[in-house]
Amino acid sequence: MSARIGVVTFPGSLDDGDAARGVRLAGGEAVRLWHADPDLHGVDAVILPGGFSYGDYLRGGAIARFAPVMESIAVAARDGLPVLGICNGFQILCEAHLLPGALTRNQHLHFRNRDQWLRVEAIQPVWTNAFTDSQEVLIPVKHGEGRYVADQRTLEELEANGQVVARYIQGNPNGSLNDIAAISNAAGNVVGIMPHPEHAVEALTGPSIDGLGFFTSVLKHLAGAGAQA
Repeated sequence: MSARIGVVTFPGSLDDGDAARGVRLAGGEAVRLWHADPDLHGVDAVILPGGFSYGDYLRGGAIARFAPVMESIAVAARDGLPVLGICNGFQILCEAHLLPGALTRNQHLHFRNRDQWLRVEAIQPVWTNAFTDSQEVLIPVKHGEGRYVADQRTLEELEANGQVVARYIQGNPNGSLNDIAAISNAAGNVVGIMPHPEHAVEALTGPSIDGLGFFTSVLKHLAGAGAQA
């Protein structure tokens, strides 16, 4: 039986269908989760997709973090449930304090939409095990509030603990500190990434298929966990 990966839909989500397609292409079963339903329906992992949840009123992710589904996700994540937040999902994870720091307005104050090179910095067991150390990947970015910021102590801890999952190379699209494109929590089960791996899963529609590795990684992790159980 394939792993069941929940994809949350908030009012204003744009990329939930793309994330679900990424799950299916990787070989998993995509389960649609609704923002107002606290029941996670027994999923093995969760993806918070990109978009503009609740219209990004106040700031990106600030309202979505109070959605009933997020209360359940926060509890499950602290118990080890794999969670991936993409773009707006990354913002939600920071607002929910499942990841440190914050995503702020792009330093140049312009929306940025382009194919972006990243370097995978941390080969961790849950979301990046399909990559090789320092692998360079091409994945689209599309955001206006993607600049990752944190205080100096947090930045030092992220670097020292190997929690910087991916870093921008060949140009920083938003002014993120330390060129950070993706981070994880200390346990490694929660990852936030500003670029969109779900838009790089098919050669026909994306600049590469590099993004598929995030989806195959969690399926491989879950298969290994199931075998050990």
